[in-house]
Order: sequence, then C-alpha cells, then structure tokens
Amino acid sequence: MEFDDKVPIYYQIKTVIYDQIIAGQLAPGDKLPAVRQLAVSLTVNVNTVQRALREMIDEGVIISRRGRGNFVTEDTEIVEQLKQELINRYLKQLYDQLHRLKISDSEIIDELTAYIERQGDSNDNNAEN
Repeated sequence: MEFDDKVPIYYQIKTVIYDQIIAGQLAPGDKLPAVRQLAVSLTVNVNTVQRALREMIDEGVIISRRGRGNFVTEDTEIVEQLKQELINRYLKQLYDQLHRLKISDSEIIDELTAYIERQGDSNDNNAEN
C-alpha cells in the first residue's frame, strides 16, 4: 500500500478497511487479520495498526472479541451510516476541488451526469465482450 505523506497512516488504514467493508470484501461478522499480520502486509508499525483498529472499535465498526480477534460489526445500521459518511467525504473532496477550479454547481452536475453516462456505456460495452 502506498501512503500519502499528508495524511496520518492510521487514518489511511481505517479508510482502506472502511472501503473493504462498504464494497463487501469484508462482510458483517468477518474476522479481520491479526494485528501483526496487518502490520506486516501493510509494512507499518504494529502500534499504527492498533491505533486504527482501536478507533474503529470505538466507532462500533469493528467488534473486538477477547482471545478471538477483531470482527466487522453485524449491525447494518452502523455499516449504512459508515457508507453515507464515506460517500459524503468523497463527494465533498470532489466538490471542493472542482470549486477551486471555479466550476459552478450546474457545471459540476452536468459533467458528473455525462461522466456517469460514459461509464455506463463503457460498462455495457465490456459486458458484451
């Protein structure tokens, strides 16, 4: 994993795990790899992984079961709330970046609509092949 020097590593680890949960790569109730295994696979310090997991446990996204490990919550409301938070965060980043370029809200909507239509067309073409 490539880390952005401008963002704390533990935060980036949380984001990767959040993305995996929302995408369904980590399903509700799934066990996460051990802390040391995560640290090795991400090439980061164990303490950094522990901080990320501790915050996720505090948020209720991850459940720690003593002696068994860490698991994705089975609470669908928490997962749905996480999904909405991520969508809002990503949209805010896009919106702020485009506004810095002096692009109006209506232009953003038009461009996003056109982009989605092009993506749909390319996905349809890929499905046909």
